[in-house]
Amino acid sequence: MGNNYVSRGGLRVAQVIDDLLTNEVAPGTGIQAEDFWSSMESICVEMGPQIREALAKRDELQALIDADYRTNGALAAGREFLEKIGYLVPEGPKFAISTSDVCDEIARVAGPQLVVPVINARYALNAANARWGSLYDALYGTDVIPDDGGCGRSGDYNPARGTKVVAFAKEFLDTAVPLTEGSHAQADGYTVAGGKLLVRLADGRTSTLANPEKFAGYVGESASPQAVLLKNNGLHIELQFDRNHPVGSNDAAGIKDMVLESAITTIQDFEDSVTAVDAEDKAAVYSNWLGLMKGTLTEEFEKNGRKVSRGLIGDRHYTAPDGSAFSLSGRSVLLARNVGHHMFTDAVLEANGQPVPEGILDAMFTCLSAVHDLKG
Repeated sequence: MGNNYVSRGGLRVAQVIDDLLTNEVAPGTGIQAEDFWSSMESICVEMGPQIREALAKRDELQALIDADYRTNGALAAGREFLEKIGYLVPEGPKFAISTSDVCDEIARVAGPQLVVPVINARYALNAANARWGSLYDALYGTDVIPDDGGCGRSGDYNPARGTKVVAFAKEFLDTAVPLTEGSHAQADGYTVAGGKLLVRLADGRTSTLANPEKFAGYVGESASPQAVLLKNNGLHIELQFDRNHPVGSNDAAGIKDMVLESAITTIQDFEDSVTAVDAEDKAAVYSNWLGLMKGTLTEEFEKNGRKVSRGLIGDRHYTAPDGSAFSLSGRSVLLARNVGHHMFTDAVLEANGQPVPEGILDAMFTCLSAVHDLKG
């Protein structure tokens, strides 16, 4: 499909890209569209030749390595040959670097990370929302719980399998947040008093957490919380209570679900898992990223015969043990993996008619879109 271009300074910009920038990305950022394209042109003029020179050097080195391999069947000279052609360079002096202002989810929390193609809105939303996930659902739907012994997954809800799911989850609690006495499997009630979590056991005893600092907060009334928040190794566990729920009604403590803090970060991928070959594709990719940054991205689809609308999940709100209020993010931290510098796109053309480096265009669009998130 051919592109319709408009002139922006010395650049020729595909109409669909320019429209997206002018009408949706730039408004509200404090950056004017003409300033965006002027900066884009300056960067391409400065960096474009350097990128092409580096790629030409890479091709030259690859040709020398290929020729040596065809002649000798292997890199006979090994390191000496690679140093001779400049593929390996002398090691420089020792140095040290440090970082600052890095969010805890990247610097301190050892949690899972997802990678998802940002061009698929449903996948992008699922990944962003995957910071919190039901342990019960995960156990029930996977082979962590064996299907044998009448515990299959097919058909409607299987109570035998559900019993094994709950038993497994209670064992997990005993490992992650053990009690001073007894087991979470013996609990028939959870309350909060004096800033502590109290666990009533079936035999009448009251137990507490072996590590009281693992009690992080609760939702609802302290005497009968709707949820209790625990913390282990920097990751949160939420016990949800509802004695009228089909699962909670069969649990002595009324636990209907255990929700774990799961995918802490997500790479929204513009490169490896994405096929964006023209300006329309790039516009779709940028539009989804913009929706994530604004919090407005939604997707409607059909699941099990009914229409489902999906959007970004909001933050989670709790009362701390000391009675103060606090919130936790409902979404994973999103990272943008832009296209590498080996790719070029004709979604924008330089003054000489050459396609611009795609990684530069990606960086410009993703960063400007992120301003919406930074501004709240």
